[in-house]
Amino acid sequence: MAWLWWAPSIAASLHIVEEFVIPGGFGEWDRAYRPRLRASITPRLHVAVNAALLVLCAMVGLAGSAGGVAIGSLRLRSAIPPSEGGAAWVALAALLLSNAAFHVVGAIRTRRYSPGIVTAVALYVPLAFVGAGYLLRAGRVSALDAAVGAAIGGSYPLWAHLLHVVRARR
Repeated sequence: MAWLWWAPSIAASLHIVEEFVIPGGFGEWDRAYRPRLRASITPRLHVAVNAALLVLCAMVGLAGSAGGVAIGSLRLRSAIPPSEGGAAWVALAALLLSNAAFHVVGAIRTRRYSPGIVTAVALYVPLAFVGAGYLLRAGRVSALDAAVGAAIGGSYPLWAHLLHVVRARR
């Protein structure tokens, strides 16, 4: 299942398209959902966060690709050691899963469509459970490393909220 390493990149890319292009409107929805953080929820922040997410997805994909990926004479390698690729994949999947929870909770609270909810639920949720299960069964990640990775990735909403609070106070 070599495709599994790159699945988060594809899922995140489709999710970003849903949030900001088709149908778009995530920034406006998010500012309406969290008005006290409105000053922190900026287009510039969205670009930075999503760029960082895509870089992280690429790093995880490269970590799972033994020896990196060749593009012509250029060989791309991950900053994540291949031995840590499974834990990094689980951490990334947990981060994406927590984003799905954010969209679902936000849609329930606002009683409005949250741009990004469709791809979050349809892609992030099954990817996290199926992928983590596969990596555990295949021995690509230990149960302990998977648990630590899930805790780290799943903590994203907490530290992202805290950063928004700090930014909004400025």
